[in-house]
Amino acid sequence: MNIVFVFADDWGKYASIYKNMEGKDSINSLINTPNIDRIAREGALFNNAFVPAPTCTPCRSSVLSGRYFWQTGMGAILQGAKWDENIPSYPLELEKNGWHIGHSYKVWAPGEEENAPYGAKRTAYNSRGTRFGQFSQEVSKLSKKIGKEKAMQVMFDEVKGNFTDFLDNRPEGAPFCYWCGPTNTHRTWERGSGKALWGLDPEKLKGKMPSFFPDVEDVREDFADYLGEAMAFDGAVGAIIKKLEDIGELDQTLFIVSGDHGVPGMPRSKCNLYNIGCEVALAVRWPKHISENRIINDFVNIMDLAPTFLEAADVVKPEGMSGRSLMPLLKSRVSGQIEQDRTFVVTGRERHVACAREGKLPYPQRAIHTKEYLYILNFEPDRWPMGTPKGIDTKENLLTYKQIEEDTFVTHADMDAGPTKAWMVCNRENETYKTQYDLCFDKRPKEELYDLKNDPFYTENVANDTSYQNIKEKLSKQLIDILVREEDPRVVEQPCRYELPPYTD
Repeated sequence: MNIVFVFADDWGKYASIYKNMEGKDSINSLINTPNIDRIAREGALFNNAFVPAPTCTPCRSSVLSGRYFWQTGMGAILQGAKWDENIPSYPLELEKNGWHIGHSYKVWAPGEEENAPYGAKRTAYNSRGTRFGQFSQEVSKLSKKIGKEKAMQVMFDEVKGNFTDFLDNRPEGAPFCYWCGPTNTHRTWERGSGKALWGLDPEKLKGKMPSFFPDVEDVREDFADYLGEAMAFDGAVGAIIKKLEDIGELDQTLFIVSGDHGVPGMPRSKCNLYNIGCEVALAVRWPKHISENRIINDFVNIMDLAPTFLEAADVVKPEGMSGRSLMPLLKSRVSGQIEQDRTFVVTGRERHVACAREGKLPYPQRAIHTKEYLYILNFEPDRWPMGTPKGIDTKENLLTYKQIEEDTFVTHADMDAGPTKAWMVCNRENETYKTQYDLCFDKRPKEELYDLKNDPFYTENVANDTSYQNIKEKLSKQLIDILVREEDPRVVEQPCRYELPPYTD
C-alpha cells in the first residue's frame, strides 16, 4: 500500500460534494471540485472534521505528531516555533519501517528546512517549481502569453512533476508516503481572479455568506476569489490522482484530502475557534478497505490522521500520541454516527503573529465543539483577540485601505491582510456594520456559548443566559477535564509557559 496526503493551506470546508448535505443555497453549491468529490464518492466523506488549532504551525505539529498542539513543545506557536526532535512523527516512523517519504510545497513552518519534524530539506521534491502557491497571480500573467487553459495546465503539470520526481526516487518495491501541501488558498491571491479564472460571480454569494460577513461587494469578491483558489486546489488533487492512475497504483493508495484550518483574512475564521475557523473538509479513499459513498458524522480531530496512517501501514503507534485512529470509522460499512463517543472535538489557540500584542503575548483560548453547542473559554479576555488595533484609534495619521489590504502587521495582526479586513476596518464606524466589526475585532468575554441549532452562525453569546447554565457548566467541566487529562500547560502550570520566554521571545 501507499499513502498520499494532499493538505491545503487555509482551506476550510469548501468542496462541491458538501452541497449534498447543506442544500442548494449553500456556498458549496457555487463551486465545482470534481477531483475532491471523486475521492469522497469512492470512499468516505467526513461531515464533522476539525483541526486542533486554527493556525498553521500548531495544526501541522499536531497532524505530524498525532498530539494536541500544546503537547508539541515550541511547535505550539507560529512565529518562533521549533521542532522537538524527541517527539515522534508519523513520516519518520514510516521511514524507519522501510517507507519512502517525501513532500512538495508546505509541510511545516516556519523555518521548516532547519526545524521540520523529518528534515524537510532532505525530503522535499520541488525541482519543478513552487509557483502553484501563487496560482492566480501566475495564471493571470501566463494567460497573456498562452491563454488561460494552457496557463492553468502549466500549474497542474508542476504539481504532477514534483510528485513524479518523488516517485522516481523511490527504492524499488518500497511503499511510499507523500505529503502534497499547496499554499494557494493562503493569502494572497489575485483580486478578481474568482470571476476571471473560474467564472465565479461574486453577486451569487449575496445572502449566502455567514451573517458575520459584511454582505458587500468588496467582501463578496474577496470570498469568490478564495473559492476560485479552492477550485485550483482541486486541480492539484486531480494531478496527483492522474499520476497514480498512470503508474497503476491509485487503488493501492490510501488517499486523503484535507486542510489546516479555515479562511484567511475573513471575520471569525482563521485564528479563531468558531466553527468556520476550525471545520475542514476531509475525504478518504482506499478501495477494498473503505466502502464507497459513505458519510461519517463522527466528530474527529485531524491529528487523528497520524495514528490512522500508522495503523494502515501496520506500524506500531509510538507513545504520546493523543490522537485516535480513524480506521474503525473508515472500515465500517455504514454511514452516520459510527462510534458513539465521538460527539465532540477540543480545539485551542495560543500565539499566532508575534507582534499582534505588546510583549508578544498570546491570545489563549480553548473550545469544545458538539453538534448542538460551541463553548469557548478565553483565558485572557482583556487582550485583543485579533491583535491590537494600531493606527485606527486616532483621527490623525489613519491607515489607508491599501495599507490594511496589503500589510497584515499594520493593525489587528492576527487577521491576514486583504480586501475584507481593509473594508471592515475602514467602515468600523458605520452603524450598519459596527456589530460585525465588533464581533470580529473587539474584546471578548471569558466564556462564550452558542446554541448552534438556533444560532448557526454563532453570533448570540448565551453564556450568561440562566436558561443555559446547566449546559454551560457541563461543557466547561468536560473541557477542563480533558485539558487536565492531556496536561495542557494553560490549566496545569502556574505560571503558564506560554506567558514566558522562549514562547514570548
